[in-house]
Amino acid sequence: MTDLIDSLPTDRDLSDDEWRFLIEGDYDRQRLYDKADKVRRQHYGTDVYIRGLIEISSFCKNDCLYCGIRRSNAKAGRYRLSREEIYACCAQGYELGFRTFVLQGGEDSYHTTEWVAGIVSSIKERYPDCAVTLSLGERPREDYEIWHKAGADRYLLRHETASRPHYQKLHPPEQTFEHRMECLYHLKQIGYQTGAGFMVGSPFQETKELIADMRFLREFQPHMVGIGPFIPHHDTPFSDCSSGTLEQTLTMVALTRLILPQALIPATTALGTIHPQGRELGLKAGANVVMPNLSPVAVRGQYSLYDNKICTGEEAAECIGCMKRRVAAAGYRITIDRGDVKLF
Repeated sequence: MTDLIDSLPTDRDLSDDEWRFLIEGDYDRQRLYDKADKVRRQHYGTDVYIRGLIEISSFCKNDCLYCGIRRSNAKAGRYRLSREEIYACCAQGYELGFRTFVLQGGEDSYHTTEWVAGIVSSIKERYPDCAVTLSLGERPREDYEIWHKAGADRYLLRHETASRPHYQKLHPPEQTFEHRMECLYHLKQIGYQTGAGFMVGSPFQETKELIADMRFLREFQPHMVGIGPFIPHHDTPFSDCSSGTLEQTLTMVALTRLILPQALIPATTALGTIHPQGRELGLKAGANVVMPNLSPVAVRGQYSLYDNKICTGEEAAECIGCMKRRVAAAGYRITIDRGDVKLF
């Protein structure tokens, strides 16, 4: 099946055996990464889009078994950014060249529909040339509609796994696979640039689950796909589990680029956490987005989804300066642009 890589990308769905070979087979992975990089260059050249990540709250009502800010973790540091703190992050980010702000947080009931809508509309009024991305978890469709009308352009909601049995092993009974998928379809129907995504190497994950992820992405056609290695957090039930590997994660990034040639795919912080050159290698395997942290340094350590997260002590200017150098060294260039998916 070694000639399978030469035939990618393809309009047909692959067989289970073909997917299995690409995901776990014995072949030169660099050929796959090079093919993915060639495809991303056909659509985006060497441009890498930057997103200013603002982690607005570490409170979360959910109890995902893998997450460091799960509600059952009594040792987690908790904080909420005020409106003024969020606006200050945006002001600094705009001066540094960011044209997308990502408001991310746990599913925090303090953040009412109206509160979030007010934040979004104010950011859009202050920076009309910028995009606003939300990543605030599962909400009623009405909330998503109100936020979209307020000016939110994109929404990130990782599906985590496209296997219902696997999803149930990673979450408590009150969080259902069906509701997560329903939210994703609502977001796309409303008109958001919609992001899905999954962990690589999560507990109980086998190749069949990764095949299901690929088939879901192919069917759903998200505009953005966040893929990162599972990394355990010491205060969760999965504290003793192994992390996802660099090779596993780069393979899934590359395959995602090949089935979704125009997608926006981040080289994630988690990749940089498991390997010093992880984000650069992610770019070389088909990724085209990086997300430096604009959150106040004083709270970054409290937004601890997994252990040993990098860049928690750097000021925003340090983060973007370091990122620009790393991206350039990898052979790409950071672009000051909203960085919309080509389909939009």
